[in-house]
Amino acid sequence: MASESTSTDPEATPHYPAGLRIISVYKAVKTIGLIFIAIAAFRLDEQESFQHLVQWLEHLQLTESNGMRWSLVHLLEGMGPAKFVAVGIVALVYAAIFATEGIGLWLRKYWAEWFTVIATGSLVPVEIYECIERFSWLKLAILVANVLIVIYLVRVAMRPREGHGSQPAKPRPSGA
Repeated sequence: MASESTSTDPEATPHYPAGLRIISVYKAVKTIGLIFIAIAAFRLDEQESFQHLVQWLEHLQLTESNGMRWSLVHLLEGMGPAKFVAVGIVALVYAAIFATEGIGLWLRKYWAEWFTVIATGSLVPVEIYECIERFSWLKLAILVANVLIVIYLVRVAMRPREGHGSQPAKPRPSGA
């Protein structure tokens, strides 16, 4: 006799879209990347590490990206090591947001769908601006991915589900 928990009846367990798992993994990758950025930023706060990076960039021999290298050196020198603390803090805040989204989606939390829609959707105007001002194919790919995520999650979040008003209310007995 088969137990109810091992039933393969599609009606027995609610459908959970695989796309939410993919988005969750995407958010996890972004979280890990931001944590690495924060660690690097906090290390650059130390004057010695900062000077070492600037010197390394000055002596790096990249013929094709020489202009970009010098722009980065001047940008870093203009910022100074103290500003990297702010960069690290901002990176950790975004990492916390992405981690919350990813974990919530992985755990199949309804609130995480809407949280991700709001958090991701709120950055779309900034991403559009960035694509217009300083176009790159990577920025465009991220913009398109985030717009698709928002559209997908709105559709998933709007679907009827058990326990969220998806079933009609039972009529109340008139004699009670």
